[in-house]
Amino acid sequence: MAITMYGTYWCGDCKRAKQFLGNHRIRYDFIDIDADPAGASTVEKANKGGMSIPVIEFDDGSVLIEPSNAELAEQLGVVSRDEHRFHDVTVVGSGPAGLTAALYTAREGLSTLVIESGAVGGQAGITERLDNYPGFPEGVGGEELADRMHEQAKRFGVEILQAQEVVKVSADEPYRIAKTADGSVYQSHALLLAVGTQYRRLDIPGETDFIGAGVHFCATCDGPFYRDLDVLVIGGGNSAAEESIFLARFAKKVTIVTRGDDLSASRVVREKVAKSPKIEVLTGIEPVEFSGASRLEHVTLRNRHSGDTRVIEPAGVFVFVGISPNTELLRGVVDLDERGFVITDQAMQTTVPGIFAAGDCRSGSTKQAASAAGEGASAALAIRPY
Repeated sequence: MAITMYGTYWCGDCKRAKQFLGNHRIRYDFIDIDADPAGASTVEKANKGGMSIPVIEFDDGSVLIEPSNAELAEQLGVVSRDEHRFHDVTVVGSGPAGLTAALYTAREGLSTLVIESGAVGGQAGITERLDNYPGFPEGVGGEELADRMHEQAKRFGVEILQAQEVVKVSADEPYRIAKTADGSVYQSHALLLAVGTQYRRLDIPGETDFIGAGVHFCATCDGPFYRDLDVLVIGGGNSAAEESIFLARFAKKVTIVTRGDDLSASRVVREKVAKSPKIEVLTGIEPVEFSGASRLEHVTLRNRHSGDTRVIEPAGVFVFVGISPNTELLRGVVDLDERGFVITDQAMQTTVPGIFAAGDCRSGSTKQAASAAGEGASAALAIRPY
Protein backbone atom coordinates (compact mmCIF):
# COMPACT_ATOMS: atom_id res chain seq x y z
CA MET A 1 0.00 0.00 0.00
CA ALA A 2 1.41 3.39 -1.05
CA ILE A 3 0.87 6.06 1.63
CA THR A 4 1.91 9.71 1.55
CA MET A 5 1.66 11.92 4.62
CA TYR A 6 1.69 15.70 4.27
CA GLY A 7 2.57 17.61 7.42
CA THR A 8 5.30 19.39 9.36
CA TYR A 9 7.97 18.26 11.78
CA TRP A 10 6.53 20.41 14.59
CA CYS A 11 2.94 19.15 14.28
CA GLY A 12 1.86 17.00 17.23
CA ASP A 13 -0.82 15.10 15.29
CA CYS A 14 1.74 14.39 12.56
CA LYS A 15 4.09 12.89 15.16
CA ARG A 16 1.25 10.74 16.52
CA ALA A 17 0.31 9.49 13.04
CA LYS A 18 3.98 8.77 12.28
CA GLN A 19 4.27 6.77 15.50
CA PHE A 20 1.11 4.81 14.68
CA LEU A 21 2.37 3.89 11.20
CA GLY A 22 5.83 3.12 12.54
CA ASN A 23 4.47 0.92 15.32
CA HIS A 24 2.55 -1.06 12.71
CA ARG A 25 5.57 -1.36 10.40
CA ILE A 26 3.68 0.49 7.65
CA ARG A 27 5.87 2.25 5.13
CA TYR A 28 4.99 5.78 4.02
CA ASP A 29 6.44 8.87 2.35
CA PHE A 30 6.50 12.11 4.34
CA ILE A 31 6.23 15.54 2.71
CA ASP A 32 7.23 18.53 4.86
CA ILE A 33 4.89 21.27 3.68
CA ASP A 34 7.09 23.95 5.29
CA ALA A 35 9.74 23.11 2.70
CA ASP A 36 7.57 21.89 -0.19
CA PRO A 37 5.17 24.42 -1.77
CA ALA A 38 3.54 21.72 -3.89
CA GLY A 39 2.87 19.73 -0.73
CA ALA A 40 1.35 22.78 0.94
CA SER A 41 -0.88 23.23 -2.10
CA THR A 42 -2.03 19.60 -1.84
CA VAL A 43 -2.96 20.13 1.82
CA GLU A 44 -4.89 23.31 1.02
CA LYS A 45 -6.77 21.57 -1.78
CA ALA A 46 -7.66 18.58 0.42
CA ASN A 47 -8.92 20.97 3.13
CA LYS A 48 -10.86 23.08 0.61
CA GLY A 49 -8.86 26.12 1.56
CA GLY A 50 -7.90 25.09 5.09
CA MET A 51 -4.54 23.84 6.32
CA SER A 52 -5.35 21.06 8.82
CA ILE A 53 -2.58 18.45 9.04
CA PRO A 54 -1.64 15.72 8.68
CA VAL A 55 -3.24 14.96 5.35
CA ILE A 56 -2.72 11.28 4.49
CA GLU A 57 -3.28 9.98 0.96
CA PHE A 58 -3.73 6.28 0.16
CA ASP A 59 -3.18 4.49 -3.15
CA ASP A 60 -6.92 3.85 -3.55
CA GLY A 61 -7.46 7.62 -3.79
CA SER A 62 -8.89 8.03 -0.30
CA VAL A 63 -7.68 10.84 1.95
CA LEU A 64 -7.76 11.27 5.73
CA ILE A 65 -7.40 14.72 7.29
CA GLU A 66 -6.09 14.91 10.86
CA PRO A 67 -7.22 11.32 11.55
CA SER A 68 -7.41 9.70 14.97
CA ASN A 69 -5.59 6.41 15.57
CA ALA A 70 -8.97 4.66 15.42
CA GLU A 71 -9.67 6.17 11.99
CA LEU A 72 -6.22 5.13 10.76
CA ALA A 73 -6.79 1.60 12.08
CA GLU A 74 -10.13 1.36 10.26
CA GLN A 75 -8.63 2.66 6.99
CA LEU A 76 -5.77 0.18 7.18
CA GLY A 77 -8.00 -2.78 8.05
CA VAL A 78 -6.51 -3.21 11.52
CA VAL A 79 -8.92 -5.12 13.79
CA SER A 80 -9.15 -3.20 17.07
CA ARG A 81 -12.40 -4.53 18.60
CA ASP A 82 -13.80 -7.96 19.35
CA GLU A 83 -17.51 -8.65 19.66
CA HIS A 84 -16.74 -11.50 22.07
CA ARG A 85 -16.19 -10.04 25.54
CA PHE A 86 -15.32 -13.31 27.30
CA HIS A 87 -12.45 -15.71 26.52
CA ASP A 88 -10.79 -18.48 28.46
CA VAL A 89 -7.46 -16.65 28.22
CA THR A 90 -6.58 -13.02 27.48
CA VAL A 91 -2.99 -12.18 26.51
CA VAL A 92 -1.83 -8.58 26.72
CA GLY A 93 1.01 -8.12 24.23
CA SER A 94 1.93 -9.88 21.00
CA GLY A 95 5.69 -10.32 21.10
CA PRO A 96 7.29 -13.78 21.05
CA ALA A 97 6.10 -14.46 24.62
CA GLY A 98 2.50 -13.45 24.01
CA LEU A 99 2.10 -15.14 20.63
CA THR A 100 3.74 -18.38 21.76
CA ALA A 101 1.51 -18.57 24.83
CA ALA A 102 -1.55 -17.81 22.69
CA LEU A 103 -0.90 -20.52 20.13
CA TYR A 104 -0.26 -23.03 22.96
CA THR A 105 -3.52 -22.20 24.78
CA ALA A 106 -5.55 -22.04 21.56
CA ARG A 107 -4.13 -25.38 20.44
CA GLU A 108 -5.40 -26.80 23.75
CA GLY A 109 -8.90 -25.68 22.78
CA LEU A 110 -8.99 -22.62 25.06
CA SER A 111 -10.55 -19.54 23.47
CA THR A 112 -7.72 -17.00 23.39
CA LEU A 113 -7.67 -13.24 22.79
CA VAL A 114 -4.48 -11.23 22.21
CA ILE A 115 -4.62 -7.46 22.70
CA GLU A 116 -1.79 -5.39 21.23
CA SER A 117 -1.33 -1.62 21.30
CA GLY A 118 1.02 -1.61 18.31
CA ALA A 119 1.87 -4.08 15.60
CA VAL A 120 2.05 -7.83 16.13
CA GLY A 121 5.57 -8.91 17.06
CA GLY A 122 6.51 -6.42 19.76
CA GLN A 123 10.14 -5.28 19.90
CA ALA A 124 11.21 -8.35 17.95
CA GLY A 125 9.01 -7.23 15.05
CA ILE A 126 10.91 -3.96 14.62
CA THR A 127 14.36 -5.51 15.05
CA GLU A 128 16.27 -5.49 11.78
CA ARG A 129 17.64 -9.01 12.13
CA LEU A 130 17.85 -11.81 14.69
CA ASP A 131 20.91 -13.98 14.21
CA ASN A 132 20.42 -16.13 17.32
CA TYR A 133 16.82 -17.30 16.97
CA PRO A 134 16.77 -21.12 16.68
CA GLY A 135 15.81 -22.60 13.33
CA PHE A 136 17.15 -19.79 11.14
CA PRO A 137 20.79 -20.56 10.36
CA GLU A 138 21.14 -17.45 8.18
CA GLY A 139 19.25 -15.25 10.64
CA VAL A 140 15.74 -13.91 10.22
CA GLY A 141 14.30 -10.42 9.85
CA GLY A 142 12.22 -9.30 12.82
CA GLU A 143 9.26 -8.47 10.61
CA GLU A 144 9.37 -11.88 8.94
CA LEU A 145 9.53 -13.67 12.30
CA ALA A 146 6.60 -11.61 13.61
CA ASP A 147 4.53 -12.36 10.49
CA ARG A 148 5.26 -16.10 10.76
CA MET A 149 4.25 -16.21 14.43
CA HIS A 150 1.14 -14.16 13.66
CA GLU A 151 0.01 -16.58 10.95
CA GLN A 152 0.72 -19.59 13.16
CA ALA A 153 -1.35 -18.16 16.01
CA LYS A 154 -4.25 -17.38 13.66
CA ARG A 155 -4.11 -20.94 12.31
CA PHE A 156 -5.03 -22.17 15.79
CA GLY A 157 -7.90 -19.69 16.09
CA VAL A 158 -6.30 -16.97 18.21
CA GLU A 159 -8.23 -13.69 18.02
CA ILE A 160 -5.88 -10.71 17.76
CA LEU A 161 -6.74 -7.05 18.34
CA GLN A 162 -4.25 -4.41 17.19
CA ALA A 163 -4.02 -0.68 17.81
CA GLN A 164 -5.81 -1.21 21.11
CA GLU A 165 -4.22 -0.20 24.39
CA VAL A 166 -5.03 -1.94 27.66
CA VAL A 167 -5.41 0.79 30.28
CA LYS A 168 -6.48 -1.26 33.30
CA VAL A 169 -6.04 -4.81 34.58
CA SER A 170 -8.01 -6.14 37.53
CA ALA A 171 -9.41 -9.22 39.25
CA ASP A 172 -13.11 -9.59 40.00
CA GLU A 173 -13.62 -13.17 41.13
CA PRO A 174 -13.80 -15.47 39.34
CA TYR A 175 -12.71 -13.37 36.37
CA ARG A 176 -9.59 -11.52 35.29
CA ILE A 177 -10.36 -8.30 33.45
CA ALA A 178 -8.61 -6.16 30.83
CA LYS A 179 -10.11 -2.76 30.02
CA THR A 180 -9.04 -1.04 26.79
CA ALA A 181 -8.73 2.64 25.87
CA ASP A 182 -11.97 2.58 23.87
CA GLY A 183 -13.89 1.56 26.99
CA SER A 184 -14.27 -2.13 26.08
CA VAL A 185 -13.98 -4.67 28.89
CA TYR A 186 -12.69 -8.19 28.18
CA GLN A 187 -13.09 -10.91 30.81
CA SER A 188 -11.34 -14.25 31.06
CA HIS A 189 -10.49 -17.06 33.44
CA ALA A 190 -6.76 -16.30 33.16
CA LEU A 191 -4.76 -13.28 32.02
CA LEU A 192 -1.19 -13.27 30.70
CA LEU A 193 0.86 -10.08 30.83
CA ALA A 194 3.39 -10.03 27.99
CA VAL A 195 3.58 -6.24 27.72
CA GLY A 196 7.29 -6.11 26.92
CA THR A 197 9.52 -3.07 27.20
CA GLN A 198 10.22 0.22 25.47
CA TYR A 199 13.40 2.06 24.68
CA ARG A 200 14.52 4.31 27.51
CA ARG A 201 14.83 8.03 26.89
CA LEU A 202 17.80 10.25 27.66
CA ASP A 203 15.76 12.88 29.54
CA ILE A 204 17.93 15.75 28.31
CA PRO A 205 16.77 19.20 27.12
CA GLY A 206 15.13 19.12 23.71
CA GLU A 207 14.58 15.36 23.50
CA THR A 208 10.80 15.44 23.86
CA ASP A 209 10.50 18.46 21.55
CA PHE A 210 12.13 16.69 18.61
CA ILE A 211 10.77 13.14 18.86
CA GLY A 212 9.66 12.34 15.33
CA ALA A 213 11.36 15.52 14.12
CA GLY A 214 14.93 14.29 14.12
CA VAL A 215 14.99 12.15 17.28
CA HIS A 216 13.99 8.49 16.86
CA PHE A 217 13.94 5.19 18.73
CA CYS A 218 13.40 2.78 15.81
CA ALA A 219 15.93 2.53 12.99
CA THR A 220 13.76 0.07 11.05
CA CYS A 221 10.84 2.52 11.12
CA ASP A 222 12.67 5.76 10.38
CA GLY A 223 16.11 4.88 8.99
CA PRO A 224 15.08 5.04 5.31
CA PHE A 225 14.26 8.76 5.71
CA TYR A 226 17.99 9.45 6.14
CA ARG A 227 19.31 8.08 2.87
CA ASP A 228 22.71 9.63 2.03
CA LEU A 229 22.67 11.76 5.19
CA ASP A 230 24.74 11.74 8.40
CA VAL A 231 23.09 10.24 11.48
CA LEU A 232 24.04 9.90 15.12
CA VAL A 233 23.39 6.77 17.23
CA ILE A 234 23.46 7.10 21.02
CA GLY A 235 24.26 3.96 23.03
CA GLY A 236 26.84 1.22 23.19
CA GLY A 237 24.95 -2.05 23.59
CA ASN A 238 23.70 -4.65 21.13
CA SER A 239 20.68 -2.59 20.07
CA ALA A 240 22.75 0.51 19.31
CA ALA A 241 25.37 -1.46 17.40
CA GLU A 242 22.93 -3.62 15.43
CA GLU A 243 20.73 -0.68 14.49
CA SER A 244 23.85 1.24 13.39
CA ILE A 245 24.68 -1.57 11.00
CA PHE A 246 21.16 -1.33 9.60
CA LEU A 247 21.36 2.47 9.31
CA ALA A 248 24.62 2.17 7.38
CA ARG A 249 22.56 0.75 4.49
CA PHE A 250 20.95 4.15 4.00
CA ALA A 251 23.04 6.82 5.69
CA LYS A 252 26.13 8.47 4.30
CA LYS A 253 27.81 8.13 7.70
CA VAL A 254 26.79 6.70 11.08
CA THR A 255 28.46 8.00 14.23
CA ILE A 256 27.98 6.02 17.45
CA VAL A 257 28.58 7.81 20.75
CA THR A 258 28.72 5.86 24.01
CA ARG A 259 29.38 6.92 27.60
CA GLY A 260 31.61 3.91 28.15
CA ASP A 261 35.20 3.41 27.12
CA ASP A 262 34.14 0.81 24.54
CA LEU A 263 31.00 -0.68 23.04
CA SER A 264 29.30 -3.13 25.40
CA ALA A 265 27.74 -5.08 22.52
CA SER A 266 28.62 -8.74 21.95
CA ARG A 267 31.92 -9.56 20.25
CA VAL A 268 30.21 -10.68 17.04
CA VAL A 269 28.28 -7.42 16.75
CA ARG A 270 31.35 -5.31 17.60
CA GLU A 271 33.25 -7.02 14.81
CA LYS A 272 30.48 -6.20 12.33
CA VAL A 273 30.61 -2.54 13.39
CA ALA A 274 34.39 -2.46 12.98
CA LYS A 275 34.13 -3.83 9.43
CA SER A 276 31.73 -1.11 8.26
CA PRO A 277 33.52 1.80 6.57
CA LYS A 278 30.47 3.99 7.21
CA ILE A 279 30.45 3.66 11.01
CA GLU A 280 32.59 5.67 13.43
CA VAL A 281 32.57 4.98 17.18
CA LEU A 282 33.27 7.75 19.73
CA THR A 283 33.72 6.56 23.33
CA GLY A 284 33.46 8.46 26.60
CA ILE A 285 30.96 10.86 25.00
CA GLU A 286 27.42 11.73 26.11
CA PRO A 287 24.75 14.03 24.64
CA VAL A 288 23.60 16.89 26.85
CA GLU A 289 21.15 18.84 24.67
CA PHE A 290 19.15 18.74 21.44
CA SER A 291 18.23 22.05 19.81
CA GLY A 292 16.75 23.50 16.65
CA ALA A 293 13.78 25.41 15.26
CA SER A 294 10.97 23.28 13.81
CA ARG A 295 13.13 20.13 13.80
CA LEU A 296 16.42 18.93 15.27
CA GLU A 297 19.42 20.92 14.03
CA HIS A 298 22.12 20.66 16.70
CA VAL A 299 23.33 18.10 19.23
CA THR A 300 25.63 19.16 22.07
CA LEU A 301 28.07 16.44 23.11
CA ARG A 302 30.22 16.37 26.24
CA ASN A 303 33.45 14.46 26.86
CA ARG A 304 32.90 12.68 30.17
CA HIS A 305 36.61 12.75 31.01
CA SER A 306 37.59 16.32 30.11
CA GLY A 307 34.20 17.99 30.40
CA ASP A 308 34.71 19.68 27.02
CA THR A 309 31.62 20.17 24.84
CA ARG A 310 31.12 20.49 21.11
CA VAL A 311 28.13 20.89 18.82
CA ILE A 312 27.45 18.64 15.82
CA GLU A 313 24.73 18.79 13.17
CA PRO A 314 23.48 15.29 12.26
CA ALA A 315 20.41 14.96 10.08
CA GLY A 316 18.88 12.59 12.62
CA VAL A 317 19.53 10.93 15.97
CA PHE A 318 18.64 7.38 17.03
CA VAL A 319 18.60 6.63 20.76
CA PHE A 320 19.29 3.14 22.15
CA VAL A 321 20.26 3.44 25.82
CA GLY A 322 18.46 0.53 27.42
CA ILE A 323 14.89 -0.47 28.11
CA SER A 324 12.18 0.04 30.68
CA PRO A 325 9.11 -2.20 31.20
CA ASN A 326 5.64 -1.21 30.00
CA THR A 327 4.17 -1.88 33.42
CA GLU A 328 2.82 1.45 34.68
CA LEU A 329 -0.76 0.18 34.38
CA LEU A 330 0.12 -2.72 36.70
CA ARG A 331 1.26 -0.66 39.69
CA GLY A 332 -0.95 -1.50 42.65
CA VAL A 333 -2.33 -4.56 40.86
CA VAL A 334 0.57 -7.04 40.98
CA ASP A 335 3.95 -6.81 42.70
CA LEU A 336 6.77 -5.22 40.72
CA ASP A 337 10.49 -5.16 41.47
CA GLU A 338 12.48 -1.97 42.08
CA ARG A 339 12.89 -1.42 38.31
CA GLY A 340 9.21 -1.96 37.54
CA PHE A 341 9.45 -5.52 36.17
CA VAL A 342 6.69 -8.00 37.12
CA ILE A 343 7.51 -10.46 39.91
CA THR A 344 6.36 -14.06 39.31
CA ASP A 345 6.82 -17.48 40.83
CA GLN A 346 8.35 -20.43 38.97
CA ALA A 347 5.02 -21.08 37.25
CA MET A 348 5.07 -17.54 35.78
CA GLN A 349 2.17 -16.56 38.06
CA THR A 350 2.14 -13.09 39.61
CA THR A 351 1.12 -12.25 43.16
CA VAL A 352 -2.51 -12.28 41.94
CA PRO A 353 -3.69 -15.83 41.21
CA GLY A 354 -4.84 -16.19 37.61
CA ILE A 355 -2.66 -13.34 36.37
CA PHE A 356 0.56 -14.55 34.78
CA ALA A 357 3.53 -12.76 33.18
CA ALA A 358 6.14 -13.76 30.61
CA GLY A 359 8.82 -12.27 28.41
CA ASP A 360 10.77 -9.07 28.72
CA CYS A 361 8.42 -7.44 31.25
CA ARG A 362 9.02 -10.23 33.78
CA SER A 363 11.58 -9.73 36.52
CA GLY A 364 14.57 -12.01 35.90
CA SER A 365 13.90 -12.55 32.20
CA THR A 366 16.86 -12.55 29.82
CA LYS A 367 15.37 -10.01 27.36
CA GLN A 368 16.01 -12.36 24.43
CA ALA A 369 13.42 -13.31 21.80
CA ALA A 370 14.11 -17.04 22.05
CA SER A 371 13.78 -17.15 25.83
CA ALA A 372 10.66 -14.95 25.65
CA ALA A 373 9.05 -17.56 23.41
CA GLY A 374 10.07 -20.23 25.91
CA GLU A 375 8.55 -18.27 28.77
CA GLY A 376 5.34 -17.91 26.78
CA ALA A 377 5.15 -21.67 26.38
CA SER A 378 5.87 -22.19 30.09
CA ALA A 379 3.17 -19.69 31.05
CA ALA A 380 0.63 -21.42 28.80
CA LEU A 381 1.44 -24.79 30.38
CA ALA A 382 0.89 -23.23 33.82
CA ILE A 383 -2.37 -21.56 32.74
CA ARG A 384 -3.87 -24.86 31.60
CA PRO A 385 -4.12 -26.49 35.08
CA TYR A 386 -5.13 -23.16 36.61
